[in-house]
Amino acid sequence: MRLLIKNIKELIQVESAPVAYKAGKEMRNMHTVKHAWLLIQDDKIADFGGMNSPLPAADQTIDATGKMVFPCFCDSHTHIIYKGSREIEYIDKIRGLSYEEIAKRGGGILNTALRMHEATEEELYRDAWLRLEEMKAHGTGAVEIKSGYGLSTEDELKMLRVIKQLKADSALTVKANFLGAHAVPANYKGRQSEYVDLIVNEMIPKVAEEKLADFIDVFCDRGFFTVDDTDRILEAGTRYGLIPKIHANELDYSGGIQIGVKHHALSVDHLECTGDAEIEALLHSRTMPTLLPGAAFFINMPYAPARKMINAGLPVAMASDFNPGTCPSGNMQLILSMGCIKFRMLPEEAITATTINTAYAMNVSDSLGSIAKGKTANVFITKPIPTYEYMPYSFGDNKVETVILNGKIQ
Repeated sequence: MRLLIKNIKELIQVESAPVAYKAGKEMRNMHTVKHAWLLIQDDKIADFGGMNSPLPAADQTIDATGKMVFPCFCDSHTHIIYKGSREIEYIDKIRGLSYEEIAKRGGGILNTALRMHEATEEELYRDAWLRLEEMKAHGTGAVEIKSGYGLSTEDELKMLRVIKQLKADSALTVKANFLGAHAVPANYKGRQSEYVDLIVNEMIPKVAEEKLADFIDVFCDRGFFTVDDTDRILEAGTRYGLIPKIHANELDYSGGIQIGVKHHALSVDHLECTGDAEIEALLHSRTMPTLLPGAAFFINMPYAPARKMINAGLPVAMASDFNPGTCPSGNMQLILSMGCIKFRMLPEEAITATTINTAYAMNVSDSLGSIAKGKTANVFITKPIPTYEYMPYSFGDNKVETVILNGKIQ
């Protein structure tokens, strides 16, 4: 099957020589082709060029006059397996309670964990499927989904099995992340080291035995897991072939970034508290700093120093953090806008941060995140828009008209 998209106003994030990610000043060097065509054969990008060259033969043709074609967004940080919402805690935040105060009252992650225990796999799958479809409609073509609301061996495995089924059924590229160290469950209060023992000695071996996860993650921050806890968990996960990632420095200068670099983490995420020492550690690594502006916006926290990081030569990725407590949205178009508005990123930098750099943070930049020959055909066609800068400028509306995943129109 050969699908031709012709009369494209501008083809965005084009690569003749694909790269794993872009860092520093390179993030603004986004290549495009104006008045272009794109050929998809089966599930791959076969070729592209300008309309002044001969058009290739195709079985189906889409006329994209006035419209643009982008690589689909890659959302490398979500928590979309959950039951119910937490709007009451949202009101608590409006009244002035902090994230930590809500958690100490049994809210936050522990609230969702209780509902997780009571939910069936079928209920979790149905709700998550609807969230995936909504994300797809806004241009997301790849997503990493974390566990972490189970906080027991049985419930963590339940979450990961739901992710496995979504991976099998969805047109999106889905990666699974085992986040048993998301919070200390209520029944282990005062016995945190014993819960870490459970993760290391029971959860990780069972996750590996059933081949349920690609990554392993830890919430290394004040009031959650320590650097020593994180060290133990990531070391154990690595022994079982799981790739390390970290929730780091959301609430304090926790040492999470440095321990992530030590373990060659694929990404360290959140990073609201990032200073010179953290930037220096990241500069000497292949770890992707991943920012979650939606969470900082929703819970009214200081934003990560994205501009300082990019100016220092670091790469930056941006993901949604879609979850019921701190960012109940998986709209990556909104994240793109936040990158420009709150982080002062140029549109080119923000597009790079939500495509090729987040693809790297999911370990899929060899096949996704840009328009390049041989890559998987995950692209979207916009509605008629004047410029690509209009994508982050016009926040709040869905500018995606057609989504193509694995070469198939959705």
